Formats: sequence, C-alpha cells, structure tokens
Amino acid sequence: MPQPLPKSVLFCCDHNAVRSPMAEGLMKQLYGQEPYVQSVGVLGDLDIDGFTIAVCKELGVELSRHKSRSFEELEEMGEALSDFDLIVAMSPASNRQALELTRKFHLSVEYWPIMDPTGIGETREVKLEAYRQTRDQLRRHMTEKWGTR
Repeated sequence: MPQPLPKSVLFCCDHNAVRSPMAEGLMKQLYGQEPYVQSVGVLGDLDIDGFTIAVCKELGVELSRHKSRSFEELEEMGEALSDFDLIVAMSPASNRQALELTRKFHLSVEYWPIMDPTGIGETREVKLEAYRQTRDQLRRHMTEKWGTR
C-alpha cells in the first residue's frame, strides 16, 4: 500500500551531480509540482554529470540546466532544512550530514542505498547502462513508496 506523498522532499548525495538531481527530476516527473522537491550534495563542487543528463532525457526528464549545490548553499539561498518534511540521503556521507544537520529538527531522514554509477564501465555503452540502473533503482524506490499517479 503506497504511503501518502510528503509535502516537501530534499534528495541528497555526495556532489549533487548524479543521484540527487536524478531523484529530483524523476520525482517531479512522477508526481508533478506537489510535493516541493529539491536536491543537494555534501559538496556542490561538480557540474551535473553528462551521463545523468543522457539517461534521464531518455525518459523525458530534462536536467541540463541543473546547478549543483551543497547543503550550505541551499541554506544561503534561503531554503531552511527545517522546511522539508523528508530528506532522502543516497550515500553514507550524505546520510551522516543530513542526520547531523537535522538533529534539532522534527523531520524524517531516510537512507536509500542507491548505486553510484560513476566508476562503472570503460565504454560509453557500459557506463550508460550503469546510469540507467541507478535511474531505474530510484524510480522503483519512489513508486514502491508513493505509488504512481
């Protein structure tokens, strides 16, 4: 039985360049503008990954204009972590960071151990397949948790 959608979700991973922007884009595609969705990384030091853009585009999710940012940069832009109902961490480092930053807030932090595809494969096609697996893993997590619309 699917759970009700939270009002707001923050997805986080290590650099906000692969998994968390994928999750943000897929969530918006699956559920529209409700709930409010954003993504961050422990570090916002990398541009969005080209393979991420490519495999999401296959499903009609446009990520080419995504700007990577960190937890700190999110707050500097005026978004408070306490305003989110749910934070979904997809790497051990982002889970630790989310738990540390929210220990004084009453909100949920979930850890989804999503595969990091960045070091997999030598050829373009093998790399794309790894990124597709990550994308599909995220989509499955969402639809199993919140159903489909």
